[in-house]
Amino acid sequence: MNRELLYRFFEGRASAEEMKDIKEWSESSADNHRSLLRERKLFDAMLVLSSMKSGKEERPAPAIRRPRRLVRELLKAAAIIAVTVCSTTAIWFSIGNNRYAHMAMQTVTVPAGQRANVILADGTSVWLNAGTTLTYPSIFDGDRREVTLDGEAYFDVTHNEEQPFRVRTHQMDIEVLGTEFNVEAYADLNRFETSLIRGCVKVSSADNPSQHIILAPNQRTRVEDGRLVVDNIEDFDVYRWREGLYCFHEKPLADIMKDLEKYFDLDIKLENPDLADIVLTGKFRIPEGLDYILRVLQLDVNFTYRRDVEKNILYIN
Repeated sequence: MNRELLYRFFEGRASAEEMKDIKEWSESSADNHRSLLRERKLFDAMLVLSSMKSGKEERPAPAIRRPRRLVRELLKAAAIIAVTVCSTTAIWFSIGNNRYAHMAMQTVTVPAGQRANVILADGTSVWLNAGTTLTYPSIFDGDRREVTLDGEAYFDVTHNEEQPFRVRTHQMDIEVLGTEFNVEAYADLNRFETSLIRGCVKVSSADNPSQHIILAPNQRTRVEDGRLVVDNIEDFDVYRWREGLYCFHEKPLADIMKDLEKYFDLDIKLENPDLADIVLTGKFRIPEGLDYILRVLQLDVNFTYRRDVEKNILYIN
């Protein structure tokens, strides 16, 4: 595989077709997969060396890090690797000491306003949205591949009939063989939605696995009043958050503000309750900034806003 293409992929500049070619090449043989990991290590080493030579400390904003509360527990069970990457760069993890590889668990947390792409040991690609935490093993052994998600992620799962892939969330579990789907399951928002792009997934209750549904492509399911409701996907733009876009279709303003909290790391208070249920459709680039987004929303909704910088709260009325 061309090194220039691989490095472009590591930097997050590869096209969708190039990413597909690299994924297929990596999955075609164990040697290719090892080559990919080796090139990734070289790429990371060059970044570190370049940073050291510049004498400048990189700002931690786009870093992927573990929550402190998890560190003590995880250290009891395994060797932990903390990796700092750009927000749109694919990352690979490997364990240097094979004695612990079978028991090591990794936890990746994406800060507000960032996103990240993680490549798991089996070649599965996972895009993580802002405020998302993914926990997964360094290698997949046994009869299944299992990860735990709190937040939103877009999965492109490597096919393996002998080792099904399972995503555990606070409300529901999703089981697949090989497929492409989006999961939104932020525990603090008590929100769950799974959207299937291709393949087949089974969604079951975390508390009662016998209660489950099977989705077909272009279907989605969400929890309403404690039960799963299925309908068709109407707008695929909402899954373009991987590109740094925030797209919403017929969404209440209250939910939009919850999303903006996630992207811009602040609290938003709707002081006028009449605004909460106003439904909007729109599309923004997150780098355009919060003020720009709010000013555009004001063209459709009559509201004002003020920000308490010390408390990091935005008031809408």
